[in-house]
Amino acid sequence: MRCSGIVAIVTGGAMGIGLAIVRALLAEGAKVVIADSAGAAEAAEAEGGARKGVVGVSCDVSSRRDTEAMATAALEAFGRIDVLVNNAGIYSTLEMTPFEDLDIDEWRRVLEVNVIGQAMATRAVVPAMRRQGGGSIVNLSSGTPFKGVPFMLHYVASKGAVNAMTRALAKELGAADIRVNGVAPGFTLSDGVRANPHQMEKLQEISRQARVIQRDQHPEDIVGAVIFFASQDSAFVTGQTLVVDGGAYFH
Repeated sequence: MRCSGIVAIVTGGAMGIGLAIVRALLAEGAKVVIADSAGAAEAAEAEGGARKGVVGVSCDVSSRRDTEAMATAALEAFGRIDVLVNNAGIYSTLEMTPFEDLDIDEWRRVLEVNVIGQAMATRAVVPAMRRQGGGSIVNLSSGTPFKGVPFMLHYVASKGAVNAMTRALAKELGAADIRVNGVAPGFTLSDGVRANPHQMEKLQEISRQARVIQRDQHPEDIVGAVIFFASQDSAFVTGQTLVVDGGAYFH
């Protein structure tokens, strides 16, 4: 019960990696707000709803109004915000495309959600964390910026920005005892990825072969690192990005 008494918000928490994180936090004793653009209320009810300490909030993380409403809902439900897991992002719907052919509108949407979305969600929760004397931000990144994966330039660039933002925010928020760390998964067989035959065909086998631990990566493989950063086990750790990919990249 490493997260007993903790209130956590998980963006993009209604399915896939986000839902696996929600379940792990609940199992460790946290109360959880699922924030997602679709299915948040349904996911929260499926996990037991308010009687089990989980509520759902509709939220587009690229919207300042939505993220502020998300923080307000968490405070109204549980009275505090200890952890923000910035998991919401665009990936599973993307197709591998030469950079010259990437649509500019798709570029903008990826950056709006993957980068500005994390900044907006963080901005929304930091005032509460400052008032209560600290907190933890966990940014979901990716191993792709470290490896320089081709044909997904907008996605790779967005996650490189997340890595840089993690370091900069750790410096800016450290005096308030707010830790900022990142978790960088490898190619993960989330619900969305499984539904994208293009990604499965192009990336599943090559990703498996690149790993020291040669098997598929699943959402449950990521939750341990998130729990570490969410809990007091990492009380003196900030500004770090932990790559969780079975040993495909040593960082």
